[in-house]
Amino acid sequence: MTLGARYSSTTPVTLADGWSLRRLTPPSRLFGANGLRTGPDGRVYVAQVAGSQISALDVTTGDLETVSAKGSDIIAPDDLAFDPGGNLIATEYMDARVSVRNTDGSTRVIRADLPGANGITVHNGRLFVNECRIGGRLMELPLDGSAPRVLQDNLVMPNAMEVGPDGLLYYPVMGSNDIWRIDPDGGEPERVAGDLGTPDSVKFDSAGRIVSTQVATGEVLRIDPRTGERRVLAQLAPGLDNCTFVGDRLFVSNFCGEITEILSDGATKTVLDGGLMWPLDLTVDAEGNLYVADGTFFYVLRDGELRVVASLFSAGTPGYVRGVSAVGPGEFLCATSGGQIAYHRLHPEPETEVVADGFDQLYGIAAGPDGAIVAAELGTGRVLSVRAGGADVLASGLRDPMGVAFGPDGATLVSESGAGRVVSIGSRVDTVVDGLDTPQGILVRGNRLLIVDVGLNALIGVDLVTGERETIAADLPLGAPPGVVPKPLLGTPPFSGPMGPFAGIAAGPDGTIYLSADAEGSVLALRYTE
Repeated sequence: MTLGARYSSTTPVTLADGWSLRRLTPPSRLFGANGLRTGPDGRVYVAQVAGSQISALDVTTGDLETVSAKGSDIIAPDDLAFDPGGNLIATEYMDARVSVRNTDGSTRVIRADLPGANGITVHNGRLFVNECRIGGRLMELPLDGSAPRVLQDNLVMPNAMEVGPDGLLYYPVMGSNDIWRIDPDGGEPERVAGDLGTPDSVKFDSAGRIVSTQVATGEVLRIDPRTGERRVLAQLAPGLDNCTFVGDRLFVSNFCGEITEILSDGATKTVLDGGLMWPLDLTVDAEGNLYVADGTFFYVLRDGELRVVASLFSAGTPGYVRGVSAVGPGEFLCATSGGQIAYHRLHPEPETEVVADGFDQLYGIAAGPDGAIVAAELGTGRVLSVRAGGADVLASGLRDPMGVAFGPDGATLVSESGAGRVVSIGSRVDTVVDGLDTPQGILVRGNRLLIVDVGLNALIGVDLVTGERETIAADLPLGAPPGVVPKPLLGTPPFSGPMGPFAGIAAGPDGTIYLSADAEGSVLALRYTE
């Protein structure tokens, strides 16, 4: 398999008469870009947490090969290393695991009890791993899976690390905004550099100097560990995750899937364009601007370009956004994977007001006609009505509720993805549409209900008065590739609960319908013309 994207079908989308389709954003070649490691074959291996896959990039030809695909044994890989035999070792951040993929393609789990397992490196045949969490550990992990030897604990989010030319293990600590080193055989750690831009990786150039990406500021720094002298090699967008050298060529990754080469004169060269990791929910404001929730990033699409409105690294961030609904000029209701319901306001300064917290896997969210916030809580099978100070349960016992909308009469409609139906919630739960497969995003336009059915790869329209049903678009790039059963991403509390896809839908004031084509990482626009 040589494609980087999850969706590899060449089947064109089938449209009902009168409908047209165009892609507003190009398909993503990588679904996020996290850990980078240069392999024995000279290619750059890229871990993709959201995409749950590992790809190998030939930086000379630009060829991209999927090495460990979505649905395979390695889940949500975050960082990578190679042992002396050329076997690929990956930390699985969401699943608290470290696994090895042998050169023959077989895999085995080394340990499955390392919450937030993230930074990883191999030195002289010895494997070192840390946990990117509050209270994280730095440890040596025997390759036979026996108990780890802890070098340091109670770290505040350590990340990608490397052994330097002096034989010491260097590691960034994001929570304290500095870089440390320690003897791999044990001893007292020493602070090397501080007051950085939230460092999340450490590698070394051929002169023995640290090169470190800064996730919050987007800087790529070079630091001399002997003198402390530092230099900004490049200024990129926030969200940088890791770096690697191919010879003397330096490459850095961004959460959005972008891979950039840092040239010797300070210039940069995009090797792979960034894109959407999922995408998830969509919303359109009163001015017709389309907003895209993509987990780590919240975008607005203007003039054909995705522009970051908020991210995990910005001031006043709402967090990891999954469900979103525009409720006023520059104001949005957000449902996060951390279980929060919040208002995010862009003006005068970005700020987030948390309305309620502690929920289990929130998805669709909307403001009801009576001013209450209605949200689908997949983890408990509930639909909630939330006001400041409390939450009422509108319905319970549903099978994976996801999408939320309101009918022409103001009734709450919810897609019950696990039951293959859309229900109306009032004094009881009534079926509105059944015989579906996996409905996710839903939208009401007049008397018509639009349903994104990921299992059927289709957009379905239903007349709420007559019950007449029409398949508006089929063979859409939704969900996992044929034959692939995605494995759940368990999340890493308190930063995130379990992560899962959500193919959202929204409509513009001109009647354009927007869809999240999560299988290829794009946003689609559909229009009906007489």
